[in-house]
Amino acid sequence: MDREGKITKSLTPEHVPESMILPVIGKRDAFRSGELARLAGISPDTLRHYERKGLLPAPVRTPNGYRLYKMDALRRVQLIRSALAVGFTIKELGSIFKIRNSGAAPCEEVLRIAEKKLVELDARIRELRSTKQDLQKCVQEWNRMLLQTQRGTRAGLLEKLHVATRSSPMSPPGLNKNRRIRK
Repeated sequence: MDREGKITKSLTPEHVPESMILPVIGKRDAFRSGELARLAGISPDTLRHYERKGLLPAPVRTPNGYRLYKMDALRRVQLIRSALAVGFTIKELGSIFKIRNSGAAPCEEVLRIAEKKLVELDARIRELRSTKQDLQKCVQEWNRMLLQTQRGTRAGLLEKLHVATRSSPMSPPGLNKNRRIRK
């Protein structure tokens, strides 16, 4: 109500559609799975998958079978999503959470995994750059070939990919795995 006694609607999180701010009302201490999934931006199936893989503690079940997740489950799901986004796997997160759940600190393991991922990512970036160069050479050669081919006549561009040496401009992109990765 305002000063004049008129009823007004307040702009609190529970009145804002799709609000990511969680309303803290009364004795609320759990989310149903669908509600948690919606707030986390995932499907209920994904939520159940995380539970099966040990990333989320098993929720309490209501008498009629509904899953009730504790309030901190949303933070856990957000943590999982963030870790997956930077390259951690479900399996890796499972082992990290297992260490954490046993009361130990998994920090060294987290750092070790992240450092390994950085090395792998650098190698993948180098490989992608090399593949890009190979494809650029192919496109240049194909453009030259098409200029020499009568319009409407088959030039056999894809068939030219069978050459597997790096020295040829027609090398299949990324196919020559015997070449050394430059550091």
